[in-house]
Amino acid sequence: MAERSTAAVDVADNSGEQPLTAAAGKATTDGAAADKQVSTHKKSERAESESPARDAQSPELHSGHKLARRYRLEECVTRLEGFSSWRAVDEKLRRAVGVHLLPADHPRARPVLAAARSAALLGDPRFVQVLDAVEENDLVYVVHEWLPDATELTPVLASGPLEPHEAYQLVNQVSQAMAAAHREGLAHLRLNPGSVLRTGTGQYRIRGLAVMAALRGISSEHPQRTDTEAIGALLYAALTQRWPYESNAHGLSGLPKGVGLIAPDQVRAGVHRGLSELAMRALVNDGATASRQEKPCTTPEELAKAVAAMPRIRPPESAYSAPPAYSRPSVPRNGGPVHPLPVAPPPPLQSRTGRALKWSVSALLIAALGLGSWQLADTLLKDGEKDTPRSQSSGDDTPGRPTNKPITITNAAQYAPDHVLQDKDPVQRTYDNNPKTYWRTASFNDGPSIVPYKGGIGIVYDLGSKQQVSAATVDLRYAGDHTKATLYAVDSLSPSGPVSGMQKISSGTTAMKTLKLTLQKPVETQYVLLWITALPFSPYDSQTFSSAGYKQAINEVKFIG
Repeated sequence: MAERSTAAVDVADNSGEQPLTAAAGKATTDGAAADKQVSTHKKSERAESESPARDAQSPELHSGHKLARRYRLEECVTRLEGFSSWRAVDEKLRRAVGVHLLPADHPRARPVLAAARSAALLGDPRFVQVLDAVEENDLVYVVHEWLPDATELTPVLASGPLEPHEAYQLVNQVSQAMAAAHREGLAHLRLNPGSVLRTGTGQYRIRGLAVMAALRGISSEHPQRTDTEAIGALLYAALTQRWPYESNAHGLSGLPKGVGLIAPDQVRAGVHRGLSELAMRALVNDGATASRQEKPCTTPEELAKAVAAMPRIRPPESAYSAPPAYSRPSVPRNGGPVHPLPVAPPPPLQSRTGRALKWSVSALLIAALGLGSWQLADTLLKDGEKDTPRSQSSGDDTPGRPTNKPITITNAAQYAPDHVLQDKDPVQRTYDNNPKTYWRTASFNDGPSIVPYKGGIGIVYDLGSKQQVSAATVDLRYAGDHTKATLYAVDSLSPSGPVSGMQKISSGTTAMKTLKLTLQKPVETQYVLLWITALPFSPYDSQTFSSAGYKQAINEVKFIG
């Protein structure tokens, strides 16, 4: 399990768990026309407002309290309707976690336990994972991931609408994740900007699957329709920075009263037409339809297929471009004439006789040089045999020459200029001489190059002391088009500044599971940065619990002297 979680904002929405219907944590699949979003929202709001406040029945817990002699409560982030949500520490695994607590006799205790256990069985890394669900000492508590590197969509949208590529990634990832959940009979029913998290690598994670609806006592007769409309609302908000209903919600202004549901590209100029129509297809409500009258999307599966059928939206091009191959003469600021550059004189000996003479002279010179070089080399070799000690003539230990001996790695650390680390597993697995262990990157949705989003993924290796490095071999888990990496000589295990200011010593690309990096000449350094900038696409990996995407895992790294 990844050990991540994020700060909570809206009571139960601050949980990292995965909700389902309040009845049993299973969502009935429906293909028929579904509830209308407005009525569904009103029903949910009534259920929440009519629920009696049960704060008095909440367990009297405090910071420092331990559950199962393992989970130490740190900070209460929510207390509502008889349950509370906490930021806690798993002292056994030394990681932050989130915890939901409610009395065992609470009317929602059983549905919450059932929801949490169903969500935990899903095991999909696109959802914030449920780690534990326990009834103990008159308490029911659910433990979930805490994602310190992730940000709720709420503050992201507060800063402005998303670029088309980001909005496309949002609806693509969330619809696919929810389609997978519904195939297992799980619904969310509380999808909103507070339950969607964006990680530092640009991935979206959904929290509250099944558990959040159970905590709030929310159910739906048509859960697939409810979740689909919720995804449509997220896309609408991402494109317009407006909530697609008349009421304000999640820090966003609603639509003007009386105008109904209007397309995003009519709300804000410059909205991507295809995404605007997609939002309307998911948000079909009270007669509102997409501008081209396409069939509405009533399930996450249908929405995911509609996204896949769209032309792919590429990320914006980098603001940096290669310098021109040549420079044009500058025009004087005062507007004076530009003097043409002088024309180089033609090369000599352009006539037929001149060319023949030129080749004759060249042949004679080459012959003379060859004879002189052979005589000189023969003399030097004989003198060298007389004067050079055997220990030096072997060349094994001569500085600047490869020895072809392996170099022992004594330590390693991740290098992340953006402060967003990758796998929680130790990077020491990349040089433990055990091919069964590995260190993996996150899964990216675009590639092979990850430079536009991440810049690169790095590990710095400590060779113990200054060594003559002549080559490196990187054993990889995934093959495909393609993995690209560069070696840099750096000054410490935690170098500062971008790679552009470091000494580049080698670079290579491979479509295989082994990447060999050879230096033109050995470089003396104690610290070497392995900087990966392109990753191959690989499907979901059940062994690493990594979702499909552009990713890589490193089994072993070896340096040669």
